[in-house]
Amino acid sequence: MQQPRWDDPALSAGTMVRGALWLLQVVGVGNTFTKNELRNAFPNISQVDRRIRDLRDYGWVLYTNSEDASLLAEDQRFVKAGAPVWDTKARREAAPQKSVTNKERLAVLQRDSFMCTLCGISGGEEYPDDTLMTAVVAVTRIHTTHLDGSEAQELITECKRCRAGRNDSDSNVTKFIEKGLDLSPSDLRRLLRWAVRGRRGATEIDRVWSAYLRLPVALRQDAVNRLKEGTSASTRDGPASAT
Repeated sequence: MQQPRWDDPALSAGTMVRGALWLLQVVGVGNTFTKNELRNAFPNISQVDRRIRDLRDYGWVLYTNSEDASLLAEDQRFVKAGAPVWDTKARREAAPQKSVTNKERLAVLQRDSFMCTLCGISGGEEYPDDTLMTAVVAVTRIHTTHLDGSEAQELITECKRCRAGRNDSDSNVTKFIEKGLDLSPSDLRRLLRWAVRGRRGATEIDRVWSAYLRLPVALRQDAVNRLKEGTSASTRDGPASAT
């Protein structure tokens, strides 16, 4: 289906569809826009912000200053286009699955130790290659094809940055194999287990680190001090006190 103009008066479509076209034709992928620019483009439309946010259910990725600290409060960044929602068939096929309940969401987050199962970052942690951005993790329903050919729908925890690039097609198989062969035998076995399972696993130290990041900032130093004391007590030799 040919992409219609976002401001075509003959276009019979809702604000979400027009908003998607506006993002593509006016803003452009990778660029930012303000709330005022959005409201000026769609005057007299109530809750236009919400209509734009609805695009996220169709694979569109938009960042606010919660995901990208370099953005101002009134700014958003158009990161990635999702399903062509102006195409009725494509929109229907990409329609969001049954919503995840709060109970399901908490169970998945706890299972995954509040860590992205793709890159391993914890919620609230700064990205090593971009300290202006902190990770926001969420539960996502994905379609998975396992190595044995079986397919399944499952819930995983992933950060918004990985979600934005999950379907990138520029993967380098040779580079993956070279890096994989450089791993120690134990790490390679772990990697292959992850590949079979279709998602990253967390080590015990990963889970403890994630627990640390979920502590209130005001309590972290005290927790670290108490951990140091516990380490010293467990390693202190009994007879040493007599010296």
